[in-house]
Amino acid sequence: MSAQPDHAPVTAYAPAPGAPAELLAQLRADKRADRWVPAFEREWAAALEESRSTFSLAGLYEVIQDWQGRLAHAPAVDAFVASGYDDSDAVDLAELRRRRG
Repeated sequence: MSAQPDHAPVTAYAPAPGAPAELLAQLRADKRADRWVPAFEREWAAALEESRSTFSLAGLYEVIQDWQGRLAHAPAVDAFVASGYDDSDAVDLAELRRRRG
């Protein structure tokens, strides 16, 4: 019998050291840059301040993952919006995440 747990804990994705700068460059090149760059910078600054007080990089990693996801899914969202489908019954996933947190 082993003293090891029967499952491996999920480890946080650790982005490359240059990931924030690369992400910011991609956001600046996007057509939504006027909205997305300030939003990213606010979230990044808040996560950086949190990491200074908690000595944890988890918040910074989460900001990078969230924004990488937004960039990766932006073409699909654009295609959906251009298709004219009715999304009035959609659920705000960000709101759901805040409620669970």
